[in-house]
Amino acid sequence: MARHEHMTDQELLETYYSDGDTRWLGYLLQRYTFLLFGVGMKYLKNEDEAKDAVQQVFLKVLSEIPKTRVHYFKSWLYIVVRNHCLMKLRDKGIQVSMDERNMELKDEREEDQARAEKEMLLDRMTDSVDALVPEQRTCITLFYLQKMSYQEIVDKTGYTLLQVKSYIQNGKRNLRISLQKKMEHER
Repeated sequence: MARHEHMTDQELLETYYSDGDTRWLGYLLQRYTFLLFGVGMKYLKNEDEAKDAVQQVFLKVLSEIPKTRVHYFKSWLYIVVRNHCLMKLRDKGIQVSMDERNMELKDEREEDQARAEKEMLLDRMTDSVDALVPEQRTCITLFYLQKMSYQEIVDKTGYTLLQVKSYIQNGKRNLRISLQKKMEHER
């Protein structure tokens, strides 16, 4: 499996920004070809026009991204393709209703809010993991984040199998308690 397949959108973007190699953008765009085509079909209602829109958006991304610092590629790309389609419709003299535009704005706000909530939860989770005793933190990190088996953790840490199971179970409980306290404190 190629290295880029394991990279997140943000990692691919950062790699592009650091070395300027457009193949990283190519990998990103490849991931979202179906999304672009789907948005094109939603607005343009024509397969050939939607395919054409995908190609035009690819070119636009290649020309715009060097000038812009993009943080959420998928959301940014969605807006680019949507705006492209709306311009195509306007050029044809087709009006898009305000209800449709308002729905799009509402969807974007909801996505932004969901992203912000997810980031806040990840921050809380990181803080809570950091607050665990070292043995629990190690076992939780290896098991959940690095997807190691119990035996792999035993081999890596030197803990017994019973200790690993106990550290994970107690660590999970302590994480849950810590997260609940943080959430109650924020209310």
